[in-house]
Amino acid sequence: MKIATLAGYWGSGPPADAAELFAAADRLRLDQIWTAEAWGSDAWTPLAWWGSRTSHVHLGTAVSQLSARPPATLAMTAMTMDHLTRGRVIIGIGTSNPQVVEGWYGQPYPRPLERTREYIDILRAVIARQQPVAYDGRHYQLPHPGGTGLGKPLRSILHPYRPEIPVYLGAEGPKNVALAAEIADGWNTIFFSPSMNDFYSGALAEGFARPGARHTSATFDVVGGPMRIIVDDDLERAADLLRPSLALYIGGMGARRVNFHHEVFARMGWEAQARVIQDRYLAGDKPGAIAAVPTRLVEDVALIGSWAKISDEIQRWRQTVLTTFTVSTDLQQLDKVVALLRG
Repeated sequence: MKIATLAGYWGSGPPADAAELFAAADRLRLDQIWTAEAWGSDAWTPLAWWGSRTSHVHLGTAVSQLSARPPATLAMTAMTMDHLTRGRVIIGIGTSNPQVVEGWYGQPYPRPLERTREYIDILRAVIARQQPVAYDGRHYQLPHPGGTGLGKPLRSILHPYRPEIPVYLGAEGPKNVALAAEIADGWNTIFFSPSMNDFYSGALAEGFARPGARHTSATFDVVGGPMRIIVDDDLERAADLLRPSLALYIGGMGARRVNFHHEVFARMGWEAQARVIQDRYLAGDKPGAIAAVPTRLVEDVALIGSWAKISDEIQRWRQTVLTTFTVSTDLQQLDKVVALLRG
């Protein structure tokens, strides 16, 4: 099993230990480090800034939001960084949700799976640089069919460092997971739980079985792990550190009927609890929503508690579809957790 770590996206400012995390990932010879974006800091600038000080670890975006950039723009960014890093870039993309796509980027959200398929088609065509890129899809057209009428198919001036850069898809629902298995090179999970392993294994198998699938389970990378690893003999104190984030994602990260994170927890068997959390969060009762997050729910998606408890429970995570284990923990615990995984 490969090992990764996650730098994530910023809150009100850059995380204080980000430079040290990138350095530690390189020193420990981790396989991957991932950045993210929501509606603030972007994923690519921190990846380039701190990634420039690394020599070994692969650099990925989990995720670069699809609606934030036309596919050609993302291809240009990835090709540039792939040269600068000598082939260590991983393109991780995802659709986000309607509130962000339509409210922040001013782009249409409907038919996200179809849109993703077209986006990746163009992305790969630009990077391959085999011919000028023309595309006539439902959502993307190159050249643009309106305007001056002067647009023409173009081929990148820049020759790629690699004719193919790995593309990973951030996905939560079964249809999107199956799409990742069909058209992508990896899947970036979020809120993964070993209890859902059979469910995800089935969704992946559906994608692998489709005509033209790029990979089998033997060559496809599934990146994920506990939401957080918190070593603390006081279980409730550890859970309290994660309840606010879980309440936000379950209750407020999306509209009532279109919150994909909420749906993940409902599928895990926490539907009643997730409904209470969402009702309170959307009513403006954030403390009540946080208090409604059960400790057992936290334990479903995170490793918390004593070191002995974590060492025992981590084995369940290793026996899943995950092929790259993402370690999200305090920097002072990173060496110890990595040693546990390698041991």
